[in-house]
Amino acid sequence: MAITMQAEARSNASKGSLRKLREGGKVPAVVYGKKLESSSVISLNEKEVLHLLRSHPNAIIELSIPEAGKQPVMITDVQRDALSRKLMHIDLHQINMNEEIKASVRIDLTGDSTGVREGGVLSVTLHEVEVQCLPNDIPESFEVDISALGVGENLTVGDLKLPKKVQLTTDSDQIVVAVLAPQKEVSEEEAEEAAKEDEKAAARSEDANAVDES
Repeated sequence: MAITMQAEARSNASKGSLRKLREGGKVPAVVYGKKLESSSVISLNEKEVLHLLRSHPNAIIELSIPEAGKQPVMITDVQRDALSRKLMHIDLHQINMNEEIKASVRIDLTGDSTGVREGGVLSVTLHEVEVQCLPNDIPESFEVDISALGVGENLTVGDLKLPKKVQLTTDSDQIVVAVLAPQKEVSEEEAEEAAKEDEKAAARSEDANAVDES
C-alpha cells in the first residue's frame, strides 16, 4: 500500500530549532538512500506520521522531497520521548521496489483462549516478527487465532500462516503466545501453618547451635 506524503527541507539542527519545529506540529526526519545527500534532512507532518504508524506502519510512502522529487521510502526507526511518548525523530530508507527487503510485521491475536476461560494466564512474548520479501508483498499484520489454545499450550513463529512470497527471518521456534497454568492460591490456614513450621525449624536450629557452643 503506497501513501503520499510531502516532506519539507530543514537545515538548522540546534536544540532550539528542533523544539520549535516540534511545537509547530512537525517531526524531524532523515531519509537514507542513494543520491539524496543534503535533501535527506527533512521534516514531516506529525499528525500524518501518527496516523500512518497506527494504521499502516509498513506502508510504502511515496515521499515528495525538495530537490529530489518523489521517492519510495519506508519508516525504519521511530524515536519517542520516554515520558510523554511524543514523536521526536523518524528515520526513513529509500527502497527499490524490485529488491527484497526486511521488515517487521506486527502480530494480532484474535479469539478467546479456551485455557484462559479455564483459569489459565495468557502470556504474550512476541508482538512482531521480521520478514523478507519485495516491498509490495509485506503483510499488514499476521492474525493469530488463539481460541483453541489450552492450558500448557503455546503457538510459535513457525505456526504463523505466511503468504507464498514472504519468508520469515525470525527464529521459527520462538514462542509467540502461551497459556500458563494458574498459580495455586495459598489459604490463610496454609500460610499460618507454613509460618509455624518455619518458627519450629528456626527454634531447632538455635537449640543445635547452643549445644555445639556448650
